[in-house]
Amino acid sequence: MFGNLFEEEEEEGFSSTSSKGRVAKVGDEPPPPRGKSNLCGIKNQGGTCYLNSLLQTLLFTPEFREELFSLGPDELGCLEDKDKPEAKVRVIPLELQRLFARLLLVDQQSATTADLTDSFGWNSSEGTNQHDVQELNRILFSALENSLVGTSGSTFIHRLYHGTIVNSIVCKECGNVSQRQEDFLDLTVCVCGVSSLEEALWNMFVEEELFEGNNLYRCAQCDRLVNAAKSAKLQKLPPFMTMSLLRFSFDFAKFERYKETGRYSFPLTINLRPFCEQTDGEDSDYTYDLFSVIIHKGGCYGGHYHVYIRDIDELGQWEPPEEDVKPKTQKKVKEVEKEVYEPKLQEDDPLSVLTAIIAQEPSKSVLLDQLGQKLMNEIGSSWSKKFRKHYGPIGKFLQSHNDVFMLVSNGTRVALKANPPSPVTELPGPAEQTINSSTTPDSGDSEQHPGPNQKPEPEPVQGSHWFDLNDSAVTSIRESDIEKQFQGKESAYMLFYRKTQLHRPQEALNNPPYKVPSHLIQMAQDENIKLHQMREKFEATNNTVELHLHLAPSYRLENGALQPLSKEPNGSIPLSFDRRKTVGDLRLAIYQMQELWEGDMALTVAKSLPAGLHLYNTLRDDSVSLYSAGIYTNTDLFVWNGREVCGASVLIGAEWEPVLLTVVRPYLGEDVEQHVEDEAEYEESKGGFENGGPGLKKEARGFAGGVTLSEVKEALGEPKESLLCQEHKGGKGREQGAGEGGGASGWRVFPPDDMQRTLKELSLKDGDALLVLEPQSFDSSVFTRNGDLVTVTTPSDSRWLQVEFRSHVKGGEGEKEEEGKRIKVLATGSTLLTEVKQRAIEELMLQELPGAQYCLRQVDCTGKLLPPVCEELSVRDAGVRLMTTLTLCPGKGPKASQLFLQFTVGTAPSAGMEMDIIVEKTCTVKECLQAMLDAVGIDGTCWHLRRLDWCEEVGEPLMEEDASLSELKISNGETLVVTEGHLPPKGFLKIPVWLYRDPKNVEADFNHTISGPAEEALMEDGQCPLVSGGNTAELKSVGLVEISDEAMLEDLKAQVLTLPALQDMCVPTTGFMRVWQMEGRRPARILRGPQVTLKKLKLSNGTDICVQQLLKEEDLGPKEVLLNVKMGVPGERFYYPPEELVWNASHDSSPRSLRSCLAAHFGLSPDSLLLAKHQPDKHMWEEISNWTQQVSKKKKKKKAESLLGAPFHLKDGDTIGVKNLLIDNNRKFTTVEDEQGQQRLREQAEQRRKGGQAAGSNDAGSQKKAGQTKSRKPEVALSINVGVFR
Repeated sequence: MFGNLFEEEEEEGFSSTSSKGRVAKVGDEPPPPRGKSNLCGIKNQGGTCYLNSLLQTLLFTPEFREELFSLGPDELGCLEDKDKPEAKVRVIPLELQRLFARLLLVDQQSATTADLTDSFGWNSSEGTNQHDVQELNRILFSALENSLVGTSGSTFIHRLYHGTIVNSIVCKECGNVSQRQEDFLDLTVCVCGVSSLEEALWNMFVEEELFEGNNLYRCAQCDRLVNAAKSAKLQKLPPFMTMSLLRFSFDFAKFERYKETGRYSFPLTINLRPFCEQTDGEDSDYTYDLFSVIIHKGGCYGGHYHVYIRDIDELGQWEPPEEDVKPKTQKKVKEVEKEVYEPKLQEDDPLSVLTAIIAQEPSKSVLLDQLGQKLMNEIGSSWSKKFRKHYGPIGKFLQSHNDVFMLVSNGTRVALKANPPSPVTELPGPAEQTINSSTTPDSGDSEQHPGPNQKPEPEPVQGSHWFDLNDSAVTSIRESDIEKQFQGKESAYMLFYRKTQLHRPQEALNNPPYKVPSHLIQMAQDENIKLHQMREKFEATNNTVELHLHLAPSYRLENGALQPLSKEPNGSIPLSFDRRKTVGDLRLAIYQMQELWEGDMALTVAKSLPAGLHLYNTLRDDSVSLYSAGIYTNTDLFVWNGREVCGASVLIGAEWEPVLLTVVRPYLGEDVEQHVEDEAEYEESKGGFENGGPGLKKEARGFAGGVTLSEVKEALGEPKESLLCQEHKGGKGREQGAGEGGGASGWRVFPPDDMQRTLKELSLKDGDALLVLEPQSFDSSVFTRNGDLVTVTTPSDSRWLQVEFRSHVKGGEGEKEEEGKRIKVLATGSTLLTEVKQRAIEELMLQELPGAQYCLRQVDCTGKLLPPVCEELSVRDAGVRLMTTLTLCPGKGPKASQLFLQFTVGTAPSAGMEMDIIVEKTCTVKECLQAMLDAVGIDGTCWHLRRLDWCEEVGEPLMEEDASLSELKISNGETLVVTEGHLPPKGFLKIPVWLYRDPKNVEADFNHTISGPAEEALMEDGQCPLVSGGNTAELKSVGLVEISDEAMLEDLKAQVLTLPALQDMCVPTTGFMRVWQMEGRRPARILRGPQVTLKKLKLSNGTDICVQQLLKEEDLGPKEVLLNVKMGVPGERFYYPPEELVWNASHDSSPRSLRSCLAAHFGLSPDSLLLAKHQPDKHMWEEISNWTQQVSKKKKKKKAESLLGAPFHLKDGDTIGVKNLLIDNNRKFTTVEDEQGQQRLREQAEQRRKGGQAAGSNDAGSQKKAGQTKSRKPEVALSINVGVFR
């Protein structure tokens, strides 16, 4: 419901995805330094945005900050002594001092409040609870006052913030005045029914409340009920005035709270003279300036706080937006220049789009994790939808164009190579600016001069030093931006004013250490040194790249590419090197490694291609760093003299990239007949020819991509009159006999103009075939030419087809009875299939059966019958290969204008149970449905057709009932399902939603329950594959959502949160919610990818989903599997509580990978672990071991072992048992509960066998709870624990 309310901004210079050039170790990564504003944010602990906003306001209240820093250890004690029983350590002010010192002096993007909240006595769950900042303001000040009792600072909060209101009642009869003074910390002003702060104050302190009529006042002097007037005035004004706006109200008609979002203005400067009791002072005594606005975004049951603050001491670097500082004429000139000099954006060219996006940025660079969003804003489509299919992932695209783009800022930003940003863009930390120079007011720290790589700070507009402090993020804002917070769901909630009389000394400006105690300055210095060391160490680790060196003496030039002289699989030399060093440093290191190297040394970037090793760009500038040169991990470098290899000159560059072609030549020797017979036997057993079939032979040859076809012909040693042909795929040529049917193949002769074109220009790629023919080749019957098309008819085309007769199409017994009835029919590629069938019927003597109809059907590799072939076509046109087997079956074959379809009624088909029907291709869906209903004798109109999905289950419905089968691309042999019910609305899904509730997490972490009018339901067998803490998770129905199938998963999560039963379920972002797809009333699959559409996730109408609230944000990759891991208790038959573990199986899904992941998780040796997968349906454990790898006889390659496939099929939610064999001799995973479950299954099977009814009923679980009312999470009172110091 409150998505993105608690989400911290992505830290600048911090990316969740690392570039290809480095391997980011996120766990060891130090905190990033401060951003452009040079101010420090505060980390959100999950729900502490309200605390962060108030702490930043107090930090930027200089008088409060200096009063706090004036208290030394002699009064507050030392934190090191807090655990000593006799010591009086005032922990809260001490931790607040340390936090303020870190925010001022430590060079980090954000500080943590964990130590401070620990001093409050808060546990871990308090950090995720939402509270009201106005309530915190009072409680925090009260805790500070109690902590400072007996110190010199015991009254400073009262001096700074407390004021006095005098309430007066005047008797209209005798004029007697009754007064009562009232102390206030903040003024709570009304929002409902008023339009501004001044109007609310006028109603409070100027308007009088009359006691008259039935509401009279008893005057003490008159001693009777009289008319009177009540009023209030401000008697004492504090230096700082806090205004709390009553944004939240209660609707007594609906009995619910709501938030006032109407316009409510407040001034930047306010004069309180009209509201005071004494009005004879100077104007400055009553004038206040606004310096902090705490803003609430969200509703009355949850939201997010951030704060606008005026930096009074100018500690930060405020930079106005670029468009604000440029004159209008300059803007207009720049717009004209942009139109003239910038090329027009070509949305279909990703290189043009990305270049334009980066060029538009002021810094000429873009954060990698923001590039995708900027691309969507520019062209209205994401990279995945528009470019990924043709260009791959965006990261690989950037790396493949390293001549245009380069990575900077440790691989977190991408820039153009023509104008990369300066490598030193980090601003020095505040501690480095001031601490290292001097801490005295006279040291001149207020004047700062920009460094050589640092832009001079723009002169800020007077009073415009405003910043938006949003947890970790700090950004500059304009003063006019405050007006945007007058109204709306994101609006002002607390206002902080300071007296105009309060002036700051000159030495306090631009001086963060001003009045900071020396021991805290020393603490900040030590932390800055430690951070600097951590960053240097991290950078050194992250900038080490693994290079592969290829030495020229080990290679020769052959077929346009470099080939190794030795056959060793790994002939390169590995080298680890710091990519921040220069090319010259790398060259020197290689010289030292290769002491025998003589002469010049050139380093050229290389790449292994199918044709061999190819060279691209040579690193010529020794002063350029490897990083700027585009060198990343696993880069291949070729070390040579830059001119030749083994006496042969080498062509380098992308235009000369070699192509590995398959050269095909005629094979028509004297022994062709014997060769044909041998190949026929081979094809019968293997189903194809390895060497191109009889009559052809193949040879792999590599050629430089920049050579012409004429040069290729010359390199092959062919005469000039020879023809070069390219394999022809599809098109009209196929209909003319160039197809694959019957073993014939079609080739297109290259025209004379193409002979002068290069292989790259002809788009020839690795693996393409090139047929070489001499003019005399056409004297053979194998090759026939028709225009520019050449048909190759190998001798196998004039062979035969085998026909097998089956009297029973469905069922296996008939097949065995008729197994001996096989005959061979002579046929060619042009023979009509009706002739083949007629010859087979005659030879099998089936014509004697009157009225019998037969059809020819192909068989796949599993023995399954394929749809009948169209007998009006030839063998070649029907796609039937010669020397294969056709099955003659009872039934009618389709004509060329017809389709043979299979269908079932109600459910997905089982093997052999489908029904057949032949319909016209022009038949509509409605007519086809009616024909199927007539065939099975079903009446009624409440039926529709559905297709099968890829896993042979009932899939999407055929929505266009009036469309023809050909228009919907219904293919021959497809299976349709006749489904009961009307068609669902087009494009919309109705999805039932369940709530996954872990009892342990709900009680311990959230302490709330969610209930609603929806009925509760349990699992049919009382089990759930997802458990937490050993407790079976509870599933509860919470409603139904209707959503478009084009919506994204993120939209589905947001809509689910709007269900009434989930309105109290508060998550910071949708990433804190996990969505399961349910199968058989069990969570079965986690839906991944917030930007993926529901259609791509294959969510169909009526699919149940289950939502689960998480304690931390989650974004699983496509091959990351969420497993529940249970470690066995040594010597016992039960397990420790399970833990969730994310296993990344993208690179390696073998048992070895899972074992290594678990070993790292538990801190054990992989060899000591025994693993098993739990099967909850069978109450059994299947042990996972490193089984023997199977070897394919055909390919002689090891078959990859994968736990994601058979026999384990690991998926989300599976339970993995772990045994530590070092301390546990019990190798059995079965528990007592498993044995009891197996016994129940045996009893149920026995009852079914005897015809009894299965035990157990779900009636109780499906009953509705009458009178069930909606309850929200109970509100927890905010409290801060303070010791006794009186």
